[in-house]
Amino acid sequence: MDGNTGTRWSSAFADPQWVQVDLGASATVCGITLTWEAAFATAFQIQVAPAATGLHIATQPGQPGETCVLLLDARHGADHPLARRCTFGTVWTASARSNANASALALAVQPLATWRELWMFRATPAGWTLQVLPPSTESGGVGYVEFAGWVPGTGQVLAAREVRDPARNNKPARTYELLDGQTLATQKTADAPSSLKAFNRFQDPAWKRATVSLR
Repeated sequence: MDGNTGTRWSSAFADPQWVQVDLGASATVCGITLTWEAAFATAFQIQVAPAATGLHIATQPGQPGETCVLLLDARHGADHPLARRCTFGTVWTASARSNANASALALAVQPLATWRELWMFRATPAGWTLQVLPPSTESGGVGYVEFAGWVPGTGQVLAAREVRDPARNNKPARTYELLDGQTLATQKTADAPSSLKAFNRFQDPAWKRATVSLR
């Protein structure tokens, strides 16, 4: 497996035994050469499977009162997660949405009863990063921001946001936004989803069914 005939893989002396090799990416397997020592198997199978991604999250307790979010995929379990972040808020695990190439995942986290943020995990050359998008820059207010969909081929993200607007006597102000996927900066905004072409084409059906922003 390492190209060195001076090393070997050894198993327990009982059936069944197996070894798994992760190639790290999809590859065409034309043949496999096994070099046995004096001890060898009288029967064996060689199986192959497609490379899997399956980006998803799990949670586990942290410090007292904390919930820790673990970012996982087919090759990284809870013992060695891609990323780990803890919060004293509520983690809405059912809201987790991965993009098509499993390079980003959006998650709703509610640190306060009246405040729900958007967490964005993203793969970078330096490793996985986490950005937190609050409903507004006014901390401790009343509001939410929701992931609403991925825009294919652009890295852009759709979001719905609602906050109490001090300039309008704290009346709710609701917006639908197109975000830069790298920075989460707002690129376009509208007061109705029909006013943004990207919302008409790419809004996530699960978001549309569950959101309160369309009611």
